[in-house]
Amino acid sequence: MAPELTKPAPYFEGTAVVNGAFKTIKLTDYAGKYVVLFFYPLDFTFVCPTEIIAFSDRVEEFKRINCEVIACSTDSHFSHLAWINTSRKDGGIGKMNIPVLADKSGKISRDYGVYEEKQGIAFRGLFIIDEKGRLRQITINDLPVGRSVDETLRLVQALQFTDKNGEVCPAGWKPGDKTMKPDVQGSKEYFKNT
Repeated sequence: MAPELTKPAPYFEGTAVVNGAFKTIKLTDYAGKYVVLFFYPLDFTFVCPTEIIAFSDRVEEFKRINCEVIACSTDSHFSHLAWINTSRKDGGIGKMNIPVLADKSGKISRDYGVYEEKQGIAFRGLFIIDEKGRLRQITINDLPVGRSVDETLRLVQALQFTDKNGEVCPAGWKPGDKTMKPDVQGSKEYFKNT
């Protein structure tokens, strides 16, 4: 069964590399926080390190808004550690500021609907889970196209804003931009001033 928006996120538990060591992490560890869980195809590849490094380098921006970021692939935790312990100039990703979760069996990838059976790898799925454990955003890219940290951060901020304020965020909304009330009059007021 594919994951559904606004429904509970599929539970996950597994071994991750966290601060250079192996650690069991699970979805419930992040109760009360937003989570960006993103899947990538393989360690030691080409587009994958650009995404993982970008999210890792900017994780403090997510933490400031009560959001954690987790990377996941079907590689083993040993492969993850080797990749982390390899310098960026030598094809590795270097020190990581985010957990890198191993899904060797493919169970987590299957539960999230991103498992590519033929190759045994995950598509580039990105899931935003809210502080109540509900799926709020699902994006799945084909293998050759990476994701945007800026857009992911914007989506988390927009979801948090709408939850707190009850208003909706128009296309391209960023914190500080105008929003609208979710009714006919609110829409008219928004477009009157744009």
